[in-house]
Amino acid sequence: MTPNSATSAAPSRRSFLASTAVAAAVVAGGVPLLSACGGSQEGRKEGATSGKDAQKILPAFVASNVVAPDIPAKNGAPAGFTKAIATADLKTSVPKKLGSGGKLKVMSPFWGTPPKGDNPYYTAMNEAAGVEVTWQNQDGTTYDQKLGAVLASSDIPDVVVVPAWNLMGRIPSAINAKFADLGPYLSGDKVKEYPNLAAVPTEAWQRGIFGGQLRAVPMPSPYVTGIAPMYRKDLFEKKGYSVPTSPDDFLSWAKEATDAKSKLWACDDMKWAALHIYGVFPGGDKALWWNMVDGKLVNRIETDEFLEALEWTRKLYAAGVVHPDALNVKAGGNAGNRFTAGEVLVYSQNISDWWGKTAEQGTQKNDFEMAAFDYFGADGGDPTLWADQPAGIFTFISKKASKQQIKDFLALCNYCAAPYGTKEFMLTAYGVEGTDYETKKGLPVKTTQGINEVNGAYDYTGNPAPYVAYVDLPEVTKGIVEWQQRMGAFTKKTSFFGLTVTEPNRWANLADNFEQLEDDVVRGRKKISDVQQAVSDWKSKGGDGLRDWYKKLLDESGSAS
Repeated sequence: MTPNSATSAAPSRRSFLASTAVAAAVVAGGVPLLSACGGSQEGRKEGATSGKDAQKILPAFVASNVVAPDIPAKNGAPAGFTKAIATADLKTSVPKKLGSGGKLKVMSPFWGTPPKGDNPYYTAMNEAAGVEVTWQNQDGTTYDQKLGAVLASSDIPDVVVVPAWNLMGRIPSAINAKFADLGPYLSGDKVKEYPNLAAVPTEAWQRGIFGGQLRAVPMPSPYVTGIAPMYRKDLFEKKGYSVPTSPDDFLSWAKEATDAKSKLWACDDMKWAALHIYGVFPGGDKALWWNMVDGKLVNRIETDEFLEALEWTRKLYAAGVVHPDALNVKAGGNAGNRFTAGEVLVYSQNISDWWGKTAEQGTQKNDFEMAAFDYFGADGGDPTLWADQPAGIFTFISKKASKQQIKDFLALCNYCAAPYGTKEFMLTAYGVEGTDYETKKGLPVKTTQGINEVNGAYDYTGNPAPYVAYVDLPEVTKGIVEWQQRMGAFTKKTSFFGLTVTEPNRWANLADNFEQLEDDVVRGRKKISDVQQAVSDWKSKGGDGLRDWYKKLLDESGSAS
């Protein structure tokens, strides 16, 4: 995460690395984050790579010591940097140019208007990394269609970016068939030739195993949840409110705080937060919906906690304490805007909004102040939180690539994975000084050209371990990192954490309607009994068969956690 970056729908170091904001946005839109991986047999269409077998092919981990963070990473949360580093004090993490000057064509998603290929940023990156990259940017909103068509053809680009949410249909099997094994270049101590890649967490590399081989360079992310219940700290203090400490306490406070006549509601939709409060297994990646409980493999939709979370959220709506615009999911507008307008006091969203809203409101010179309160459990005690997957975007190189092209690809990835506080990081994240960004009051600020050109692209070809570096608002950085670290202390890993799994096609869409059902239940359009019936139908139509399949997979593969 870096300050003063352009707001964009594209995954970036600011919006994805330390927060999994993209994953949250995709889940919000109802698109399942399906992971994909073959088994030990290359080209296999379903299954997962053994947690035990993976140890033989994973890169060695060597933590970076180039720049020490102000807040060291712990509990699965990101590290934090609260201070800007002057240009003269930037460190070097790539002392020798590793690229040979070779050429690579890279296809990746892009949200917005792609810049011209000969822009100063791309030119400088090519020269610095020693790799001449030609970007084949594709519309991110329809990327799955383009990806499917390209992988079905006999002519694919040298390098292809694949987000986890696009791993559906025939794409997983195409990955196993058409992309190179990076193991001969990265497994074990071989990765030490690329020190920045060696510093990528092992859990992220685990997610890069497809078809029994290490095929992808992953985009790491924290496994601690990035969805936080955020509140208007300024208004809480003004009104003398204390932060709620249990579900009953929250409902009681919400009734007191809501004044619909004055256009003030206690909260916006709280379903995401409720799922955490009640300890429901993670959403998104469907492999994480499963976990061993008392010797039996159980899906999140079968648990009492799942029903309790929906029921509590339904009570909030029924009590009239939720902003009425939240009733319509698609047409309800932006909860964050209702929050900054002072119409709601609490909303649940990705914690990166803490920086975004604070920076936005700071330009208006008002007394706006927000924060995130800690999750409490269903009984008001400590919460039980569940880990998200530690990577969600993957970059592959074609099997047709030459040995030198693969080395150039890894040289590029190593350059782009440079940590915060290095010269390589500044070029990758901000572009050319004086052209793409200027330094104002000690902080890098992108120019209009930088906003348009330094966007996406090289974010996908290598990233460092998760971090937060909102150095323009150091207290917000501190607040975000410390909140995630506190929540990390209560975070557990489900049975399929870290494994990339492809469900059999006959069952892959079995639970697709549950998110809509959840939204209907909490808003009072459906009943809890409708969920129970849907679970019963799910079991009879394949859920029990899918359970047996997952259990066999777990027995054979073992957990990666």
